[in-house]
Amino acid sequence: MNQFNWDKAFTLDFDLNNGLSKHADTTKRYLSQMKNMYQDQEAVEEILKHEDPLIYEFYELGCPERAGDLAFGTTMIHPGKIGNEYYMTKGHFHQIVDTAEVYYTLKGEGYMMLESLDGDWRVERMEKGKALYVPRGYAHRTINTGDEVLTAFYVFDADAGHDYGTIETKGYRHIVCEINGEVTVLDNPRW
Repeated sequence: MNQFNWDKAFTLDFDLNNGLSKHADTTKRYLSQMKNMYQDQEAVEEILKHEDPLIYEFYELGCPERAGDLAFGTTMIHPGKIGNEYYMTKGHFHQIVDTAEVYYTLKGEGYMMLESLDGDWRVERMEKGKALYVPRGYAHRTINTGDEVLTAFYVFDADAGHDYGTIETKGYRHIVCEINGEVTVLDNPRW
């Protein structure tokens, strides 16, 4: 959907409670589309026997992928776990790796997993009313560790593109799980 003229100013409705717009369609990611990203494959298969839960959704407005424009939208990660691993986005590098991104948390709580190509990593807390800067060169994944939808507004250079494939092969070097009722970062056994 590209109903906006990106060469002219425009105004967009934006709901601060749920991150949605009446004029932007969302893309939805279900467990069946992300099943290989979770560590506990037995839990994945058991859940998929009964349902295909919505893990997250996001919208982008169809901004042209050209230098000088800004792509923006929201991501809404639903609460839940697969085994002990929290619901999360797929995560990605940008195709233009030296692209930064900013996230502003509108609702909920969680973490952003960050990892560079050379293995530098960290997790940063996301909570309502706080902005998070993702530096250039870092893959990033949003993880909902709370009991409500984690909703964040984001913006990045429109020509940056997305590289999901690098993450899909092995994931990140670390995963975020609930262990004994606590949010815990563990080494990814696939690395």
